[in-house]
Formats: sequence, structure tokens, C-alpha cells
Amino acid sequence: MKKIIILGLIGGLFWAFSYFDLGHYLTLEYIKEQQINFSAFYKENTLFAISAYCAVYIVTTALSLPGAALMTLLGGALFGLVTGTILVSFSSTIGATLAFLVSRLLLRDWVQGKFGSHLKSFNDGILKDGAFYLFTLRLIPAVPFFIINLVMGLTPMKTLSFFLVSQVGMLAGTLVFVNAGTQLAQIESIGGILSAEIIFSFVLLGIFPLLAKKLISFYKGRKVMSKFKKPKSFDYNMVVIGAGSAGLVTSYIGAATKGKVALIEKHKMGGDCLNTGCVPSKALIRSAKFMADARKCQKLGFKSAQIEFDFADVMERVQRVIRTIEPHDSIERYTSLGVECHTGEAKILSPYEVSVNGKTLTTRNIVVGTGARPAIPAIEGIEDVAYLTSDTVWDIREKPEKLLVLGGGPIGSELTQAFARLGCSVTQVQRNKRLIPKEDPEISQMVLESFQSEGINVLTAHTPKKFFKRDGKDFLQCENNGNSVEVEFDTLLIALGRKANTSGFGLEELDIELTPQKTIKVDAYMKTNIPNIYACGDVAGPYQFTHIAAHQAWYCAVNSMISPFYSFKVDYSTVPWSTFTDPEVARSGLNELEAKEQGIPYEVTTYGIDDLDRAIADEAAHGIVKVLTVPGKDKIIGVTIAGLHAGDIISEYVAAMKNGFGMNKILGTIHIYPTLAEANKFAAGNWKKNQVSESTLAWGERINRWRRDYF
Repeated sequence: MKKIIILGLIGGLFWAFSYFDLGHYLTLEYIKEQQINFSAFYKENTLFAISAYCAVYIVTTALSLPGAALMTLLGGALFGLVTGTILVSFSSTIGATLAFLVSRLLLRDWVQGKFGSHLKSFNDGILKDGAFYLFTLRLIPAVPFFIINLVMGLTPMKTLSFFLVSQVGMLAGTLVFVNAGTQLAQIESIGGILSAEIIFSFVLLGIFPLLAKKLISFYKGRKVMSKFKKPKSFDYNMVVIGAGSAGLVTSYIGAATKGKVALIEKHKMGGDCLNTGCVPSKALIRSAKFMADARKCQKLGFKSAQIEFDFADVMERVQRVIRTIEPHDSIERYTSLGVECHTGEAKILSPYEVSVNGKTLTTRNIVVGTGARPAIPAIEGIEDVAYLTSDTVWDIREKPEKLLVLGGGPIGSELTQAFARLGCSVTQVQRNKRLIPKEDPEISQMVLESFQSEGINVLTAHTPKKFFKRDGKDFLQCENNGNSVEVEFDTLLIALGRKANTSGFGLEELDIELTPQKTIKVDAYMKTNIPNIYACGDVAGPYQFTHIAAHQAWYCAVNSMISPFYSFKVDYSTVPWSTFTDPEVARSGLNELEAKEQGIPYEVTTYGIDDLDRAIADEAAHGIVKVLTVPGKDKIIGVTIAGLHAGDIISEYVAAMKNGFGMNKILGTIHIYPTLAEANKFAAGNWKKNQVSESTLAWGERINRWRRDYF
């Protein structure tokens, strides 16, 4: 009702403006003709003239009617420079704020609801620096006054901030126009006021805050760096600490662009991914899957399958896979690429100096890619248990009989299923109510049911309280809904996330800032609070994936090499990831949980992989493709796939979101038959069917009936 009343009022005012031809009163010719009459009326009716003038000015600007510039001239002609400036300044700001509020009331909810996912970064920028940008726009008369009012009303900017910034920002322009109004008789046109020189001056004035922001940032950087002695010359363009995915990619790009790069690694080249993470875990999962396939041999047409294996041989195969891939990340390879490799512990002495093996390297930039390590919880009695982590589990050669896995995230779930398939009796304890809790509930449930069907004892909503021994055996006491639950085990595997490696190599001494999550705090360009020190990968977050580390590394390398001339903001718009359980779970963009939390409207389209021909042929007819799109459009805002090779088939959706094509283009793309990737096409087909209304189908039926009978 409020919106209807305001729309009616605005409509009535516009009608009156047009019907009574009020526009001819807001022309330069009319104002010049009536200047003497205006002045006489003002002298006789000062208070009324001021009130009437302010009211008309406020209404004119609130309705975004043409004539604000001429009203400002009239203010100068009628009231003089000082009084006119005061009246115009407050009237224009009040009118602008009313236009801002009308735009907010009538349009903001609709615009944010329809385009919220596209406007997120814009909204974040307004919340952070909106006053600064508004001030800059107010200083530039080339930017239409009314457009600023209406657009800002669609943003989350606070009304008081808009009012105060507009009051100050428009003051310079107000002075120019009011002063011109005091010389009204000599003005022949608006162009006489806004000459090219004056507009250019305003533009310079407008961009000054932007330049000032850059200068302030530069000054702050210089101030930070002034504490340290800068070498006259540098040994290297870049010193990279850590030879995991982040460090390897950074150093490779630096060397490829003909920079002189030093790479320091204290342990093994390849970092966690090669030695204790992605590579060994996927090798183990593949061996475990073979055992799972053998157990379902009857479904594949075989009466029986007998598999004999030694657990130690499986773990040795994991090491063989690591050794096979190792040359890709070796010192020899990176030396051949032009990177100078050092094995030893790095110590950052200053923003320009890094020591290794007793030698000090001077460098223009430093990139920290020191990764992360398994997080160990503070549970009573844990110090008395010889636990394993995702770093150390690869050293075992004897199969655990009763394996206890703490953690229901991706790492814990992958290892739980793999060891269970290799014949271990596994109990998985998860504090959360669901496994892989970042995924939608039905996706988590699919994984849980798969685990339970394979005989895994999954204890969700169980909080670990303490470890203890009884009769020489190890136990974990948990709490579930107020009840105490005891779990016996002989081997403990802790998989409760990873903690960034930020200490022991000089960050503390330089006061490098950390986030609340204890990762290195970096800006949108991957810089720390010291301008020439960058960080990427697990040590920087917010995502701890190998492919994201490599993604961030590009920005670290390029920005450090070309700064301060230009910098690229890191792009996280389409981050994909996969949990390699069975069913495999892959996602990119939003899921339903996140869309609801962020208040982003969406439509859901699903396709059940149990209906897919290739999945049926592979005895893998389970899982789902779940796509979130903008309501009424084919634009994809998120995808979750659960099923065989989900991490591979999701790439089509990642490409779609990154490059701006939607469900229609996926539907129109030829997919090879029979493949698992056809699930993408069928999901797009389901989306298309959902867009066709019942009334449209009814009309189609009528037309086809008519064509059969009469045409």
C-alpha cells in the first residue's frame, strides 16, 4: 500500500508538471525575464520566497525533473552567493535523499532479488567504500545528478551516509552555479557556465579522491618499508618459500616471464599434494575401488571373484605412484625451467632478505606458499594415543583392524571409505549432524547411506570427550544427545581439517597480519600488509585445494612482477571442488544451503543418474545432478553432482558459469552417447521442460489438433 500511494503521488505530480506545462518556468529565458520580479517579490516576502523556493527545488530534485541547474541559477540571482549557496546546498541534498529513498522503496528489493548474485561484489564495495565513491561522483558534473540518486538507492548504502556525503560532495558544484546565478544577466546558455575548462577541472577534482586513495596506499606502503634498509640492487626478482602447488606454480610463472626466481623447500618438492595429500589418497582410493568392484562382481555377470592381497603391497603401490609423478615437481625439472632451487629452512629477515643454509638472498618480492598441516584437537587423553594424520598414515604397512576416524569432512570421509574397502573395520566419528556438512542434506545422505551399506559404522552428532584405556585397549568416549558412547579402536586417524603453517620462518618478527582463522591475511591482489610480500595456497586460504593454490599462484606471480604499474584481483567466482568418495561429490557455485543463507532466489533442476544409460551399464546407476539457476532464466549460479566421476563431468558447468553461457547452450551441445557427461544434457532438458507452462502446452495441443483436422 505504501508503494502504491507513493507511485500515485509521483504519477500525479508528473501529470501536473506536464498538464500545466510547468517546464516552461524552468528555462533560462523565463528566469532571466522574471529576474527583476523575483528580486522584488523576495524583498517583500522574504520568508515565503525562501520557503517556496526550497519546496520547489526539493520536489524538482526528488522527482528527478529537469531544471535543477536552472533552479540553482535562480538561487544565486535571487538570494546572492552566501544565502543562495546555503539554500541550494540543503534543498538539493534533501531532494536527492528523497529520490534515493523512493528508489530504495520502489525498486531495491526487486533489483537485488533479481540480480543479487551479480551485484554481490558491487554491494560489498559499497559497504566498504561507498561513501568514497559517492563523494567522487558528486564532484564530477559530467555524471548526471539524478542517476546517482536513483542508483545509490538500489545499494545497501545507509541513508545518513548518502545525505552527509552528498551535502559535502555537491558543495563545489553548487558554488559554481550559484555564483554564476549572481551574474544571470550575462549568461546566454548553460554551456556558458559549464565550459570545457570548468568540466575538465571538475573531472580532475572528481578523480582526485581516487588518486588520493592510491597515493595514500603508496604512502602507507612506503612508510611500512621505510623501517627496513633497501638494497641498492637485488639478487632475485622473487623468492618463493614452499614448493607445494602454490610455490611451484608461482616460481614457474616468474621464471617463464624471465624473472630471476629462487625457490626454497625444507622438506620434499611437491608439498602436501604430491607426498601426503591428493596423489597418495587418490592412489589408495583407486586400489580400494578395485576391491569394491570385485565384491559386486555378480552384478557384472560373474559368479565370484577372489582377491588376495597384502595390505603392505597396496601401501607400497601408493609410494610407487608418488615416485612416478615426482619428476614433474622435481628440482631437476624446475632448474631446467630457470628456477634456482634451494633445499633448506627459509627465514625471512626483512621484506628484502631471505636466508637459507647460511646464505642471505636479496629479493624485490617474497611469496609465501608454506601450506598447512593437520589440525590436532584438544581432547582429553589424546597425548597418550599414537594417532595418525593425513600426513603420516602413508607410512603404515600393517592393516588396522579397528580403525577410528575422527572427522566427517572430505579428507576423513575419503580415507574412511578407502580403508573400509581394504578390509578394515572402521568407525567414523563426526561432531556435526551430517557427513560433508557443507553440501546439501540429500547429498550428505547419499554418502552416508553408501557408507552404511559397506558396513562402516558412522556416528554423526557425536562429540569426542576423552580418550582412555581399559584392560590395555584404547577407547574414545563420545557424547550423543546427552548419552555417553564408547568406541574401541586399535588405530586412530585424525582428519579434522588443516592448520596454516605461519610460524617459525620470520612472519611474526615482521608483524604479518593473520586472519581469525590463523591464515595469512591477504588482499584482493594476494598481498600481505607488507606490500612486497605475497601469500597463496593453504597458508592464505580461504580455500584449501591444490587447484585453488595454483590459481592464486598466478596472481601472486604476475602481480609481484608488474607491481606497482598494475595488479589483477583474484577471481573466486567459479571455484569447483570434489570429494572423492563413492558416490563422488563435486560442486561449483552455490548450493541450496548457501543460496538460502544469502537470500538469493533460485530455481532447482535435478536429474537422477539412476536413469542414465552409461551409469546403468557401469553398474553405477546412483547419484544426481542438481543445478541452481536464476528464476526464469537459464543462467547457472551453482551445481552439485553426486555420482561416478562427478569431478570430471562438472567441468562443463564450471565452463558455463565462467564464460556466461547457460542451460540452453548445454542442451544444444552434442554429447557422445553413451557417456556419463550426458547427465548434463538431460539436466538441461529437465530445466527446459520446467520452463514451459501448462497454458503454453495447452495452446500447443490446440494448435496441433487444428493442424491435424483442418490443415
